[in-house]
Amino acid sequence: MTYKYRINEIRTDIGASQEEITAGVEKKAGFRRGDLGTIQSPGRLGYYEIRRKSIDARKKENIRIVYTVDVVLKHQVRKSRKNSLRPLEEKKLPAVVPGEDEMTGRPVIAGFGPCGIFCALRLAQEGYRPIVLERGSSMEKRVKDVSAFHSHGKLDPESNVLFGEGGAGTFSDGKLTSGISDGHVSRVLETFARAGADPEITILHKPHIGTDVLRRVVVNLRKEIQSLGGEIRFDSRVTDLDIEDGKLAGVEVTGPDGETYYIRTSVLVLAIGHSARDTFRLVRDKGLPMEQKPFSIGVRMEHPQEMIDRAQYGDEKRLPPADYKLSYKASNGRGVYSFCMCPGGQVIPCASEPGRLCVNGMSNSRRDSGTANSGILCDVKTQDFPSDDVLAGVEFQRRYEELCFRNGGSDYRPPRSSMKEFMTGDGAGAPVVDSLPGFAVDAIREAVPFFGKKIKGFDRDDAVVTAVETRSSSPVRILRDREMESAVSGIYPAGEGAGYAGGITSAACDGLKAAEKIISRFRAPGE
Repeated sequence: MTYKYRINEIRTDIGASQEEITAGVEKKAGFRRGDLGTIQSPGRLGYYEIRRKSIDARKKENIRIVYTVDVVLKHQVRKSRKNSLRPLEEKKLPAVVPGEDEMTGRPVIAGFGPCGIFCALRLAQEGYRPIVLERGSSMEKRVKDVSAFHSHGKLDPESNVLFGEGGAGTFSDGKLTSGISDGHVSRVLETFARAGADPEITILHKPHIGTDVLRRVVVNLRKEIQSLGGEIRFDSRVTDLDIEDGKLAGVEVTGPDGETYYIRTSVLVLAIGHSARDTFRLVRDKGLPMEQKPFSIGVRMEHPQEMIDRAQYGDEKRLPPADYKLSYKASNGRGVYSFCMCPGGQVIPCASEPGRLCVNGMSNSRRDSGTANSGILCDVKTQDFPSDDVLAGVEFQRRYEELCFRNGGSDYRPPRSSMKEFMTGDGAGAPVVDSLPGFAVDAIREAVPFFGKKIKGFDRDDAVVTAVETRSSSPVRILRDREMESAVSGIYPAGEGAGYAGGITSAACDGLKAAEKIISRFRAPGE
């Protein structure tokens, strides 16, 4: 029998060796040298495993690396003033017992972003052989289509930065941080690591994959789902829902060549992402309860990464590219905040509809572009929407995406200006300002000097401002009950597009939970 304990706040120098980390753990545990080791090479009393690693840069002259570890001992130890050992009660996710209801056909998942991927994987692992319908293309084709869009302004409305294998997060920083406290988070991170991401993501305080690695990881997860009996149909979009007596009976699908076919099923997971506007309309028209949801609008701001590093780390050069998190309450009542900050990344244009344009941030795993960028966003309230229609938020987004497209020259190049021009509205600043609602311009302009006090140089005249960011989150929520089911029996709205997540990790967790709800209700098809 072994006994587990947790120790927090083990602080080391930057670049500390394994031996130095071990010495710090032993000291906090009140043990002698040689009492502890790693799982590969245990000490006399047991071993430790690193569970969390973060950077404490509050004192620029003495930046520390901070660890949380779990200690596994052969004998029980009492907590005392001489040690910092705290008994660890492992919280395991409860086992999911398959239900007894009979499922018609196989479960169908609409969307193959993080939510759809993890939902499909969980169902496949339990023998449910899901069918995934992804309106966009496979990774191989999608990367080519996005390259053509960025190089030549050639937009494919179904295969782009926002639609396709992996979802919108595929062309992002691949951040895996999440504000949710959920036992599924560890499972998501461990799954990503097993599929080819750096194993360190499981312990980092701010884990990220990077778009280059994420593409490979997503393909590996797709192959695992397929090996377990799941099926992924790309370039295939749900175009109608067959609902009988308040229950799902099947779905109509439009395939790669425009052919329409029917899938008989009693289970559909709507993992559709925040840009599936036509599917939002279908859901509304079929009578599923929905509600308007606030979101945000703003710009991307770029600064030299070296400036951000210096502001956060001082003269220290041995740390990874720095990030930041900023917020401000403007005098007009609007919140302004940084969003999806991408160290060492780039700003990219995005579009899913002809004649409309928005932007996002992206970075590769090494974050080595030399430029930092972040969305600087302003609250949009439902009162700002043009009507009471549940899809009025979509129309709000479209209005400013159309302005952005025209103001950038109608060739899918977004309007850009210097910070000075944005703040004054002169020169190139005019098209950027004209691509935003007035309340957002006022609030962001007011926030910039405040941010300059937090990050020295943030308000510098030559920082680059690019409009417009509109797709930070879904403008709608598809209502569901405690069992994650819509008012229509058998339909499970999930993830970011349905209004229940805000990023890769939280969307993946929601997908896992949707799968578990389905498993706990239905027995696997064919059983």
